[in-house]
Amino acid sequence: MIDYMYVSFDQFPTKLSVIERCLMSCCLRRLSLLFVFVFLSVLTAAAEEIRPVKYVFLFIGDGMSIPQRMMAEEYLQKMKQRGLHINAMPHQALTTTRAANSFITDSAASGTAIACGEKTNNGFLGVGPDGTTRFESVAEVARDYGRKVGIITSVTLNHATPAAFYAHNGSRGNAYDIGVDFVASGFDYFGGGGFSGHDDTKAKNYRGDIYELAQKAGYTFSRTPEEFREIKPGVGKVLAIGAEGALPYALDTPPEGLRLADFTRQGIELLEDGPKGFFMMVEGGAIDWMCHANDAATTLGEIIEFDNAVAVALDFAAKHPEETLIVVTGDHETGGLTLGFAGTGYTSFIELLSNQKASSEGMMKAFQQLAEGDKTVSFEEIKPLITEKSGLIFADGERKKGGMNLTEAEEKELETAFEKSFEKDKPADGSILARAVVRLVNGKAGLGWTSNAHTALPVSTTALGPGAEQFSNAMDNTDIAKRLKQLVR
Repeated sequence: MIDYMYVSFDQFPTKLSVIERCLMSCCLRRLSLLFVFVFLSVLTAAAEEIRPVKYVFLFIGDGMSIPQRMMAEEYLQKMKQRGLHINAMPHQALTTTRAANSFITDSAASGTAIACGEKTNNGFLGVGPDGTTRFESVAEVARDYGRKVGIITSVTLNHATPAAFYAHNGSRGNAYDIGVDFVASGFDYFGGGGFSGHDDTKAKNYRGDIYELAQKAGYTFSRTPEEFREIKPGVGKVLAIGAEGALPYALDTPPEGLRLADFTRQGIELLEDGPKGFFMMVEGGAIDWMCHANDAATTLGEIIEFDNAVAVALDFAAKHPEETLIVVTGDHETGGLTLGFAGTGYTSFIELLSNQKASSEGMMKAFQQLAEGDKTVSFEEIKPLITEKSGLIFADGERKKGGMNLTEAEEKELETAFEKSFEKDKPADGSILARAVVRLVNGKAGLGWTSNAHTALPVSTTALGPGAEQFSNAMDNTDIAKRLKQLVR
């Protein structure tokens, strides 16, 4: 750097006097030294800024990008006169998400990038694009430095995003093998949905039921809300599941059901006694699933559920403000959500999403139940159920102000979808009618979708607490893991 900045006496124009050339040479040399001093000071300051933090939370909203966050923000502002906790954090960064082999990433590649700080191909977990080179995740770094580690999700625990923090596999579809990696990780707490394929006897590397292997490895296992609430600090490693598969969607969860915030709270209670602190990853995985379904109301419910889990961490941070870092991000955008719709012009009515009382999957099941036992169902019979689940009002119903009244054309659209769902001599398929219902709810709320798949939109990363300044401005998703690895040492 000094050689590059050095300017010799003979390089100055000959028209300058000797004295002028001497003065200019001295000034430039001093400027060169000043530049080097400032440069080294900046490097030193940067190195000093990234210091370990005792308690580190990483929240990942699967499929959650800026449109999803802003939809929920607008809804809460209108309905609760407050915004999302995740949008109020002081440090924010626009974050790119591409995979090694694709501009549009899947959850395995993006999960690996966020967990390990390395790019890989879509479908790969914790390994490089060659399918074999093992990457080290921030959770593994935290464990090896003596921290306790927790992994929580609203979907299955061997789904792509949570698996990226403990698994090393060339295919996200190898559910059983990923479960074996879970047992081998030795992490202290796993909570949320169950393990898919946990007793897949056809798996090439079958060693026994994953749940039994976990218990043999020292995990206390809970499968019901009652068993969940019996777990107390000091019990050791814990596997707590709230469902055999994913947790129910927020709109479908019964009052006694376990929610993402419950697992976050329990995780904190079980991990906080570690002398070196903990690292906890919490995923709102079902956000992505409902964006795939283009179901805005259920997506909204999952984002608020996710935000409620972040609120639990914020309460903990309030008690340990100098020792707690909270980072929130998304792994990619799903659905191409647009905050505007041709039918509503420049006006949005996001608050109308509150009229939908069941997820599209919940509606589908309710519609199909009417046809159980080969029962013939008429459109007139199913109309009250549509109103109950979605808030849409037919012409012969009790019309109300507020935008949920159906037009004649919209009623015809639903009747056509009904006929396709319940064709004679074919199994009932309530999903066709459910999709038509949520499409109309979306439109009345002023929302649109461009895809049923992922998009390449950047996501928003926000942070609060010591070290949060590392998550500002613009960054790639691999930068999240690179900086977290330094913060959990």
